[in-house]
Amino acid sequence: MRIFIRVVELGSFAAAAQQMNVAPSVVTRQLAALEQHLGIKLLARSTRRLSLTSAGAAYLEKCREILRLVEFAEADVLDDRQSPRGHIRITLPVSFGVHQLMPLFGAFLKAHPETSLELEFSDQRVNLIEGGFDLAIRISDRLKPGDVARKIGKSRSVIVAAPSYLAQNGRPQHPQDLLKHECFGYLLASRSSWAFVVDGVLQWFPIHGRLQATSGDALLTAAIAGLGITSAPCFMADQAIRAGKLEVLLSEFDSAELGIYAIYPSNRYIPHRVDVLVDYLAQQILHED
Repeated sequence: MRIFIRVVELGSFAAAAQQMNVAPSVVTRQLAALEQHLGIKLLARSTRRLSLTSAGAAYLEKCREILRLVEFAEADVLDDRQSPRGHIRITLPVSFGVHQLMPLFGAFLKAHPETSLELEFSDQRVNLIEGGFDLAIRISDRLKPGDVARKIGKSRSVIVAAPSYLAQNGRPQHPQDLLKHECFGYLLASRSSWAFVVDGVLQWFPIHGRLQATSGDALLTAAIAGLGITSAPCFMADQAIRAGKLEVLLSEFDSAELGIYAIYPSNRYIPHRVDVLVDYLAQQILHED
């Protein structure tokens, strides 16, 4: 099962053999024996790539769940005080992951030499079980039904624009003034509006603009260039604000607070190494707040 999973994740027999430190022929024989034992084809092979059959896709999900249960059985008889060990596969947002989490991950790996991390940077939500992930880090104003999550921090955004844009187009005095301006839209947001607390009530104000993107970094770069106004997390915008490249707008109106969440594939078993990592991230992120 482990060999089958590794072949699928790496996309080739040779890569799986190299990572598992065995001969390619061993991987080929093991997969052939597994298919013969099951009486089904798990992988469709071509000269260019491997792909899962429909039976293989169903079997893959079951294998991953079985191995999680095996880990649970092994961990149950071990002392929880042991040093964390093993591989952790994580999906995490691009900008927050690069700007904020990478230094923390580096420190974690130094502190726990028997662990390894595999990071998939994506702002899209994925099915953790189908993707074989141990953990997701997400920033959101609300969780989805069924999410098994722990809040490990919070994030706020600021409305910013370059001095050159403001000199040419004026400065909005109220959130409703944003409709008169070029406001960049984040395509993965659930609404084409920005939230502000006005007279003690959280309200959503529509925006529009000619530039939209799936990258917050790209929108921030456009704002620095004087093309318009954007809403950016403080961790992304702070450096440009301090350098005078951007100015904060509408600071008298609080923005909505977003939660930073660690999301698990299920609540049946959380490996010790994942627990230790999430505890560490929560401690560091909350300390930064």
